[in-house]
Amino acid sequence: MSYDKKDLERRMEGALASLSTEFSGLRTGRASVNLLDSVMVPAYGSTVPLNQVASVTVSDNRMLSVSVWDKTVVGATDRAIRDSGLGLNPVTDGQNLRIPIPPLNEERRVELQKVAGKYAEAARVAVRNIRRDGMDSLKKMEKDGDISEDRHHSLSDEVQKLTDIYVSKVDDALKAKEAEIMQV
Repeated sequence: MSYDKKDLERRMEGALASLSTEFSGLRTGRASVNLLDSVMVPAYGSTVPLNQVASVTVSDNRMLSVSVWDKTVVGATDRAIRDSGLGLNPVTDGQNLRIPIPPLNEERRVELQKVAGKYAEAARVAVRNIRRDGMDSLKKMEKDGDISEDRHHSLSDEVQKLTDIYVSKVDDALKAKEAEIMQV
């Protein structure tokens, strides 16, 4: 076990990227191609992600267009979107699905803020767990005589500063997402 600041930073960056991915799946009343990332379509004898049977584009602020490549899976794609729990109702037009994004009501906005808060807290916990791993490796290195007590202290401060930076980035991402959710 050894201390590697770059590795800790890479792992914290991964926690932030994961949060960003989770946030992109939260519906904010505006159309986003990432909105349908979680939709799984039963096709070709298995269940596959929507992006493997169709392309998704944003036609305007409140409308998604899904172009299904194989006309035999248009119905399955329509059902998968309706059953996804996103509250979307596609309109079939040949091999294309038009999906109007309904505006969010106040109650749903507050609900989405709570979900965003849970995602952010999970990211903060992930960052703190990475900090703990770094601190544990520093303690072990000091115990084994690989680093001095002073060096351990200065590296611990470095790990804490890195943690503070990433927790702050998580908080900033949450504020931005909450503002986006509450925007009418």
